[in-house]
Amino acid sequence: MPPVPDTEHRRIAIFDTSLRDGEQAPGFSMNTSQKLVMARALAKLRVDVMEVGFAAASPGDAEAIHAIASEIGADDDTPVLCSLARTVEADIEAAERALAPARRSRIHLFLGTSELHLQTKHRMTHAEALAAIERALHSARGRFTQIEFSPEDAIRTDRAFLKEVLECAAAAGADVLNVPDTVGYTSPEEIHALFADLNANVARPDHVVFSTHNHDDLGMAVANSLAAVRGGAGQIECAVNGIGERAGNCALEEVVMALKTRPDHYRATTGVETRELYAVSRLLGETTGNAPPRNKAIVGRNAFAHEAGIHQHGVLADRRNYEIMSPEDIGLPSNALVLGKHSGKHALRARLEALGHDLGSNRFEKLYADFKRLADTRREVTDNDLCDLVAEDGQGHAWELVRVEMRTGTKANSRPTAKVTLDHAARGRLTAIGHGTGPFEALTDAFCVAAEAKGTLDSVDTHQLNREMEIEVGLTVDGTGISGRSQHTDVVIAAAEALLAAFNNHARIAQSARLADAA
Repeated sequence: MPPVPDTEHRRIAIFDTSLRDGEQAPGFSMNTSQKLVMARALAKLRVDVMEVGFAAASPGDAEAIHAIASEIGADDDTPVLCSLARTVEADIEAAERALAPARRSRIHLFLGTSELHLQTKHRMTHAEALAAIERALHSARGRFTQIEFSPEDAIRTDRAFLKEVLECAAAAGADVLNVPDTVGYTSPEEIHALFADLNANVARPDHVVFSTHNHDDLGMAVANSLAAVRGGAGQIECAVNGIGERAGNCALEEVVMALKTRPDHYRATTGVETRELYAVSRLLGETTGNAPPRNKAIVGRNAFAHEAGIHQHGVLADRRNYEIMSPEDIGLPSNALVLGKHSGKHALRARLEALGHDLGSNRFEKLYADFKRLADTRREVTDNDLCDLVAEDGQGHAWELVRVEMRTGTKANSRPTAKVTLDHAARGRLTAIGHGTGPFEALTDAFCVAAEAKGTLDSVDTHQLNREMEIEVGLTVDGTGISGRSQHTDVVIAAAEALLAAFNNHARIAQSARLADAA
């Protein structure tokens, strides 16, 4: 079969393994209800295939696969649901039972084919491996909508034997031939050449698709996956936020946005609804307790944030100066101009105007000098800090914290409870009690009760600074996004003071809006 021409725009299938390879990584384990929540989000993301577990691995995995197949697998428009399986009958039977409710199912059979795997794991000869593959494929035929086969450790498998294995699997009924770099060993040049060779020289039925699965041990999983596409791969196996064994898998959001941003180079597209990427990434972080790093491509907090003055000026003039994709494309409302010691006048004035402050030239110049001095002492200057700088008349804050108490428990029915006593500039002393699933939510609820506002806690960022905890919170209060930050040796007081700063910020924004309406 000839190689796929570079001039053809191809539809690349996205095979998501967040709930199998990703979930089995240390620190990312999910129970059935959590997997269901993620599966719903992945279906909304419109991935083509969702590998939802390894049915034979544990009763819990089988239960989760069956639950997802029962709820999500009934519709032809939902992703194909897949279970991993070894080339043994018991695994095939477990996958069949777990996937039974799904209208479109796939079994993902695998067997290690490198000399290392054959000798140390399987203790098989080449002939025995081929026989096991053929036997498993024949057994799976007719029991699933699709069959995928992976020669584990394919990159370190002898090339001639790898071709023999793939041809054996294709002849025995495989619809997808996955060529995994199980240990993240290859390079873009090497894998491109491999897929071009396999695509041209492996005999298979016309419908059979080559797939690529790359781990990130050397930091090249995304680059290797894109190179494999250039070489003829029609499916990419990946995971949200790049989670997976050891250093992780190819990051779904990165490879999808690379194809979307550079169709001229890769000549390929996907069916992913990219506007759901940020939401899915954030949901995974909340579900597993592992948020992506700030500088994570596409979905990290800094991915569309700018602090350097030159960059901020350029983005304000035309975002294309420093952004090759739109934040709206991944589900973010806009980019963020982060104010810090590198920021310039354009960004500061833009943020002040957004907060309702229209300053004259002389006053702005003085405030800019004050801002620069403050920024040299902070990682980031918040809206609350800016409002403090703008205040001319020396007025105190709307809210002052008098006392905070927190009660938590270890019993299943215990809910964290927070009690705050606050002084308000107009209403006097108030005491409020709040509840939540965690202490930060309970504190937020208490502040909302005191302020007679509706609010949700959107984010919490914590850092250990010597003996102090620095806590930054992001909230939405009465439809307005606000933030606050504080430092203290007591984490409860630090959290309460960060929320206090946020609610003082909210009071200033509301006051500015009232003055603007009156004018």
